[in-house]
Amino acid sequence: MDNFEIKIDKDGTWYYNGAHMFRKEILNVFFEHLKIDECGKYLIELGPERCYLDVEDTAFVVEAVYKTKLSCDNREQIEIILNDDSCEKLEMNSLYTGKENVLYCQVKEGRFTARFSRKS
Repeated sequence: MDNFEIKIDKDGTWYYNGAHMFRKEILNVFFEHLKIDECGKYLIELGPERCYLDVEDTAFVVEAVYKTKLSCDNREQIEIILNDDSCEKLEMNSLYTGKENVLYCQVKEGRFTARFSRKS
C-alpha cells in the first residue's frame, strides 16, 4: 500500500500526516496545480515536483447550488460553489448518481469530477 502524506476525505477536507490543512492560500496553490494522471490518480505537480494524494472519493466537492438569471436575456442557470471557493455553471448533462445515491458532476471544463455534499 502506498504511504501518502496528503489525504482528501470524501467531504473535501485536506490532511497532511493526519493534521487538518486549513490555510486557504496553501490549499489554493494545491488546487491550482492539481492533476489526474493516466491511471486516474490525483497528484499535485509543481514544476518538477510531484506529490500523489490519497483521495477518498473526489478532490472537488460541491458545497452550494444557486439558481441565477443571466442579465443579457433573463434566462436562468444553475451555479455551483466548490470547495476551492470557485463558482461555475453546472453542466446539467454531466450529472450522474454514484454509489449510495451520491450525486456527482463534471467540473473545471470536464477535467475533474465533483461530489455533491449533503448540504448542497
